[in-house]
Amino acid sequence: MKDVRKKRLATQIIHAGQHPDPATGAVSTPIYQTSTFAFRSADEGAARFAGRDKGYKYTRLGNPTVAALEECVATLEGGCGAIGAATGMAAVNAVYLAFLKAGDHVVGTDALYGPSRLILENEYSRFGVAATFVDTSDVANVAAAIRPETKLVYLESPANPTLKLTDIAACAEVAHRAGALVVVDNTFASPVLQRPLDLGADVVLHSMTKFLNGHTDVVAGIVVAGREEHLARLRQVHLATGGTMDPHQAWLVLRGIKTLGLRMERAQANALAVARFLEGHPKVSWVRYPGLASHPQHDLAQRQMKGGGAIVSFGVAGGLAAGKTVIETVEIATLAVSLGGVETLIEHPASMTHAGMSRPEREAAGISDDLVRIAVGCEDVEDLIDDLGRALAAV
Repeated sequence: MKDVRKKRLATQIIHAGQHPDPATGAVSTPIYQTSTFAFRSADEGAARFAGRDKGYKYTRLGNPTVAALEECVATLEGGCGAIGAATGMAAVNAVYLAFLKAGDHVVGTDALYGPSRLILENEYSRFGVAATFVDTSDVANVAAAIRPETKLVYLESPANPTLKLTDIAACAEVAHRAGALVVVDNTFASPVLQRPLDLGADVVLHSMTKFLNGHTDVVAGIVVAGREEHLARLRQVHLATGGTMDPHQAWLVLRGIKTLGLRMERAQANALAVARFLEGHPKVSWVRYPGLASHPQHDLAQRQMKGGGAIVSFGVAGGLAAGKTVIETVEIATLAVSLGGVETLIEHPASMTHAGMSRPEREAAGISDDLVRIAVGCEDVEDLIDDLGRALAAV
């Protein structure tokens, strides 16, 4: 295919980064499970290390299977290129290391994925990097938090697990006026539902463990840049620090992406039905799902996203004890952290994924003790609803 970027998304999902193997004609990208690559001559080896020859040298520095995945995700996000990472947190760390130094300041979404926030507060603070976390669903909060030394505005939309949305375009305008880069964690939406680079972001990242892979069998991350200079800086830091991908890991994610559109379509339809069921249940005190008209930012969701996604957060009347009853009583939904697989997962963020935050920090970010997060999968939706109904009846 001459230019897959000119095709529609469903076609890109299946074909981006996929090229018949030049040696064998294999349609599926081969797993180049090798640590090193042979040179035909000393001069060729020297040219590759000097950057004059773009061929491969050593898998930490580049691998054909990983490169295929990077090309695929960069295409889906509309970026100029991407770097594959061993985990989602390796991707996050690559961004921090690439763009922050002593004396710099970060403004971040308060309900950021727990480790993404904690590494700034507990580790980067040791090296003179400061961070302020605010409710980025109000762009005025972002503007007020920016300082002269702010270099990065780090957004997560929808936020984990509150499902608050941030107006990415408005925040990008504010950040760019102050000379700061905008990074968006797009894990919850995936490029099927949201393309932050099109909205003004500079860098997008994913935990590919979630929707991109989609099968709960790989941990992986990726960073996509909108501009070549940012990609070059990210690659320089990432390759030097060693958080790069294994070829087999990359191949599994590349295979998983082929069904991304179909999985998102089914999981999102299920999530909307589950959210509507929960909203009408007498033992549920509140529901947050961007696809519901009751979501405080439903209008923004309709402008910025192509659907409400597959995550639903809700509170069970009776608080923490009642929520524990629900998550321990369901049979189809698995009690486990993570999200984005074909199976439904359910968890309690305050005691699990965000337990590293203090109670005041969690409460300020809207992560209440009664909050239950369900990552809706691709099962029969009637079975999911029946399962939740039985669990709620036990409260």
